[in-house]
Amino acid sequence: MVDSAPAQAQPELKRAIGPGLLLFFVIGDILGTGIYALTGSVASVIGGALWVPFLGAFVVAFLTAFSYLELVGKYPGAGGAALYTHRAFGVQFLTFMVTFTVMCSGVTSAASAAKAFGDTYLKQFAVLPLWLVALVFVAGLAIINFRGVGESVKANVLLTCIEVTGLAIIIIAGLWAIGGGQGEPARLVEINTGETGPFLAITTAVSLAFFAMVGFEDSVNMAEETKDPVKIFPRAMLLGMAVAGTIYVVVAVISSMLVPAADLAEAGSGALLTVLEVSAPGFPLQLFAAIGLLAVINSALINMLMASRLLYGMANERVLPSVFATVHPTRRTPWVSIVFSSVIAYILVVSVDLSVLGGTTALLLLAVFTIVNIAVLVLRKKTVEHKHFRAPTWAPVLGVFLCGFLATPLSGRPMIQFLIAGILLVVGLVLWLVNHLVVGRVEFDPSHLDDSREHPHPIDPKK
Repeated sequence: MVDSAPAQAQPELKRAIGPGLLLFFVIGDILGTGIYALTGSVASVIGGALWVPFLGAFVVAFLTAFSYLELVGKYPGAGGAALYTHRAFGVQFLTFMVTFTVMCSGVTSAASAAKAFGDTYLKQFAVLPLWLVALVFVAGLAIINFRGVGESVKANVLLTCIEVTGLAIIIIAGLWAIGGGQGEPARLVEINTGETGPFLAITTAVSLAFFAMVGFEDSVNMAEETKDPVKIFPRAMLLGMAVAGTIYVVVAVISSMLVPAADLAEAGSGALLTVLEVSAPGFPLQLFAAIGLLAVINSALINMLMASRLLYGMANERVLPSVFATVHPTRRTPWVSIVFSSVIAYILVVSVDLSVLGGTTALLLLAVFTIVNIAVLVLRKKTVEHKHFRAPTWAPVLGVFLCGFLATPLSGRPMIQFLIAGILLVVGLVLWLVNHLVVGRVEFDPSHLDDSREHPHPIDPKK
C-alpha cells in the first residue's frame, strides 16, 4: 500500500558552493588518503613502476568523469548516480542498491582516512587506542558536517591547501635530492611480476590505486547546494582531476626513484614519511605527520558530507525511509543521515584493515561507474530543454569496459574486498525491505530530483 500522506515540508538546502569552492571540493576529495596512506600498499603490488597504476587509475576515472558531467548537466539533482540509474533503467530496486553502494563507498573511504589517522600519522605524536581515536575522529566529522555545508566546504578549502602543501614538500624535496644525484631511474620500469605475470600485477595495482582517484563523483551529489551546477561543473571537475592526477604521478615517480619498492611496501601507510626521510633527512617528520593528519581529515570530511547528502536526496524521494530526509530546522542540514553514516564509518574503522577499506571503496565505485557509463548511453534517447555538457561517445563505451573489468576478480582483486562489499550491500537490502514493508510500493519519479527542485525558490546570493 502506498502512503499517500504528504511528507512534512522540509527547508531547502543552502546553495553555498560557487566555482572556486567546487574546484577545491574536487581537488580536496581526490587528494588525501589515497596518496598519503596507500602508496606503500600499491608499491608492494606493482614494484618500482609505481607511477603506472596511478596513471592508469587517472585514465579510468577521467573517462567516467565525462559521463558524470553529461548527466549532472541534464539532471542537476542531489541523487547523483542513483538518479541517473533510475532515469536510464526505471528499476526501483536497482536504484536503491546503487544509492546504498555509493553511500557505502563514501563511508568506507572515510573509514580508510580514520584508520590512516590513528595507525600512521597520529603515532608520530602519541599512541592511543584505535577505538578511542576512531570515536573522536568520526564524531568530530559529524559535528562539522552538522554545522552546515557552507562551513564544511570552507573548511575543505583550508584543509586542501594544507594537504597540497604536504605533497609539494615531497615533490620539492624529492626533486632537490634527485637533482643532487640521488635516486635510481631504472626502478621506474621495474614490475613485480611474482607468480601472476606483468599484466595481472598492473591490473591489481590499478584496482588498488583507483582508490586514490575517487572523489570527483562526490561533487555531483552537492548539485542542490551549488549556485549554478550546469555551468560550473565541467571546468571545475576536469581541472580538479587533472591537478590531482598530475600530483599523484609526480609523487609516485619521486617515491620510486628515491626509495626501493620493498622499503616503500615495508613502510606501509607511512611510505611518504620514508620518502621524506631519504630526500630531506633534516626535515621534521612531525610537521609532515601533522599535515598528513589534516589531509586524511579532509578526505574523510568530504566523503561523509557526500554520504549524508546522498541519503538525504533519495529519502526525499521515498526510495530510502523518509526519516533520512529530516533536516534540522536551524542548521538546515540532514542530521539523521549524518548520524547514520557516522555510525557505519565507526564500525568499519575498528574492524577492517586499511588496504581492505581502500580496495573495497574502489570496488564499490567501479561497479557504480560501470552502471553510470551504461546509463549515459541509454539516456541519449531522452533530451532536456536546457543546454548541457555532452560526452564523446567513445568515453563511456571505454569506461564500461575498463570499470567493469577492474570490478571483477579477473583484475586480481582480493576476495576479502568482495566479502566486505557484500556485507554492506546486505545491510542495504535489509533497509530496502524495511522501507518496502512500511511504505509499500512507491512509484519513484526521478524528475522530482531535478526539474522541480533545480530552483524551487529564488536563490538568495548571500547564501
